[in-house]
Amino acid sequence: MDALTIGMITIALIGVFLGSGVWIFAGLLLVGVSILVFVLGFPLDRVGFIMKGILWRASNSWEIASIPMFIFMGEMIYRSDMSDRIFRGLAVFVEHLPGRLLHTNIAGCTLFAAVSGSSAATTATIGKITTRTLLGRGYHSGLAVGSLAGAGSLGLLIPPSIVMIIYGVLAEVSIARLFAAGLLPGLLVAFLYSSYIGIRGVMSEEIAPSRGKEFDMHEIGPAFLDLVPIMFLIAVVLGGIYTGVTTPSEAAAVGVVATIVVTLLLRRLTFEIFWNSLMSAIAVSAMVVSIVVSAAFLSTAMGYSHVPRNLALLIASWELTPFALIAVLAIFYLVLGLFLDGISITVMSLPITLPLALQAGWDPIWFGIFLVIMIELAQITPPVGFNLFVIQGLTGWNIGRIAAAAAPFFLLMCLAAVFIVIWPEIALWLPGQIWQSR
Repeated sequence: MDALTIGMITIALIGVFLGSGVWIFAGLLLVGVSILVFVLGFPLDRVGFIMKGILWRASNSWEIASIPMFIFMGEMIYRSDMSDRIFRGLAVFVEHLPGRLLHTNIAGCTLFAAVSGSSAATTATIGKITTRTLLGRGYHSGLAVGSLAGAGSLGLLIPPSIVMIIYGVLAEVSIARLFAAGLLPGLLVAFLYSSYIGIRGVMSEEIAPSRGKEFDMHEIGPAFLDLVPIMFLIAVVLGGIYTGVTTPSEAAAVGVVATIVVTLLLRRLTFEIFWNSLMSAIAVSAMVVSIVVSAAFLSTAMGYSHVPRNLALLIASWELTPFALIAVLAIFYLVLGLFLDGISITVMSLPITLPLALQAGWDPIWFGIFLVIMIELAQITPPVGFNLFVIQGLTGWNIGRIAAAAAPFFLLMCLAAVFIVIWPEIALWLPGQIWQSR
């Protein structure tokens, strides 16, 4: 059976199993078993032996240990008053920019993304403060909600990022380098978002209510103190990784301890907060890791079928230029994003798309950042845009209205993707500088 036929069968099986409502990890395992047994003719005992080895090896990857710890950090911060402090601190610095407090969505999500690793957690944590404040004070509702939808997705691009960890494990590339590569593209997206809000503010002052008071220099000190806890956590986590003192997994463990210490010093740590954060982190981590290990088995099944290699040879025979290939993959990921979440997109597509990108000459670190941006776009596109669902819970708006508000920020992120394709150095310069000196 040729690679294209097996590939079509695989896609059909994924649609059948996931569409039937089974858990994602179970659906991926069923697809892998079906390919090995019914398509390739493997005996069941051999399939069981393969599955046992792959699941054990994938679940014992040291890099995966960082996922529950980063999730736990985000849950602790979400349940403490640190998000309120972020808003109070940032409000002073953006109050006199065009668009005023609308910038708190962008800056707040950028800061929180640097300690959470999750798009949904970033959107929910910052949104629970900003949506109530911005809509209550009469700010432009579309910009308030749309900017939150767009900026919340930065939780995947600005390190630490759970999706980057998964990509690094599956693609067998340095997670620390991925983290470094995501920083400048993340700041670029944030800059584009804030610039858009600023331009809208200059064009129409009606998007923000008039200033209530003049700037007071005495506000800077308290505002800076409000930002100290989150800046300290960012320095602990990313500083340890970039200086080479800690690996990403070690940095996550240090970050958890630092978060507990900070919440203790702020007198916000209670047993209820700790327990609820722990239980939520366990539930989310079990879901994420189960998908990762089952995807590793599916990738192995795809490898036995030779689909990735043969498909790569097929597309190579089309003699697409590297830029044409990336354009095709971008459309492919945008279509996937209409129906799947980011983790599922990563684990199911990578065995096929990564060999194609490597054969075309793209750097695997760069391709990881490109993939994350594509996944970020999926977070704000209906019908399965997780950020849209989070914001729906915060505002009560329907999905269509939220998606329309997020549309300008979707286009701006597409522009950022174009920038990193034209200038790959945006993603590759920082890791090159950090590791070149060692």
